[in-house]
Order: sequence, then C-alpha cells, then structure tokens
Amino acid sequence: MVIDANGRALDTTFRALADPTRRAILNQLARRESNVTELARPFRSSLPAISKHLKVLESAGLVKREKRGRVHLLRLRIEPLREAGRWIQNYERFWKLQLESLDLYLKEMRKLRR
Repeated sequence: MVIDANGRALDTTFRALADPTRRAILNQLARRESNVTELARPFRSSLPAISKHLKVLESAGLVKREKRGRVHLLRLRIEPLREAGRWIQNYERFWKLQLESLDLYLKEMRKLRR
C-alpha cells in the first residue's frame, strides 16, 4: 500500500487497528485463514456486526477476501502492518536517543552533586 504525503494509508491502518474486536480478528487470521462464521464465533457480536468490522479491515488492506464456491475465506495481509511498524520504529529511534541523552544528563547531575 502506498502512503500519500498526508499519511492517509497509515491513517486508515491505525483507524482499523483502533478497535479491539478488529485487532482480535487480525490475531485469529494471523493463525490461519477463516470464514466469517469462524471469525465471529469467539465474539458476542452478530454476524452483521462482524461483517462491518471485516469491511473496515478490508478497506484498510489488512484483510483479503477470497470466494471459494459459496464460502468467503479471509486472510491477513501483512504489508500495511509492516508499514505501520516502520513508521513506529522512526519514533522508537527518536525516543531511544532522547532517553539516552536524559540518562547522560542525569549521570552528569549526579557527578556534580558529589
């Protein structure tokens, strides 16, 4: 998925990941592809509610649907998650540098107090 200058693909990915039910569905799909009924089984939601969640995940490119006969199988698409992970890693590096600088500063302050 290509991210435009405004980060719209990331916005869509994070919006889809914001819901705990959708994250749980992705966890199920990480183990194996499933149909809608199998995905809905662990939840107290109706099939139409699960279908709405799946549409959000599909719109974000996180899930791919394949029709095999009368059965719709869904599977996880990892690339949007990789892109989100890369974006988060940039901030991880930033905060690591900030914390290392803070650590050095605090060590210097302790030396001055002695």
